[in-house]
Amino acid sequence: MRSRQIRRLFFRELFRLVRVVWPILSWVLMAMIGPGLLIGQIEGWHIDEAFYFTFVTGLTIGYGDLSPRHVVSRLLAVVIGFAGIVLTGLVVALCVEALRVTARLYRSETGRAASSGATTGTTRQEPKE
Repeated sequence: MRSRQIRRLFFRELFRLVRVVWPILSWVLMAMIGPGLLIGQIEGWHIDEAFYFTFVTGLTIGYGDLSPRHVVSRLLAVVIGFAGIVLTGLVVALCVEALRVTARLYRSETGRAASSGATTGTTRQEPKE
């Protein structure tokens, strides 16, 4: 199997998984964008600055070039931060699952085990008494 085919399998599975969790993903994004726009309104920022602040905060980058001054805005920024952590975890989980399925398909088509130290699916045996 060529690398192009493996990439195609991975992205096909990733997009399939995104369609499955899209309701959750959209709610998490709204939990970031809604408070971000509200912070922009409270602080008097342009909409592009509000989006920029939302995603820099949500991805826990935090450059510090825009920072909320009002207490309500700061509390909303905490909500954005938590939603960003959930979003990051969700995206990582989707990628890991897509990689797992791709590796399984690769092994089934080539008839050999993955060579990169991936789990083989064996279960731990209980010690005999």
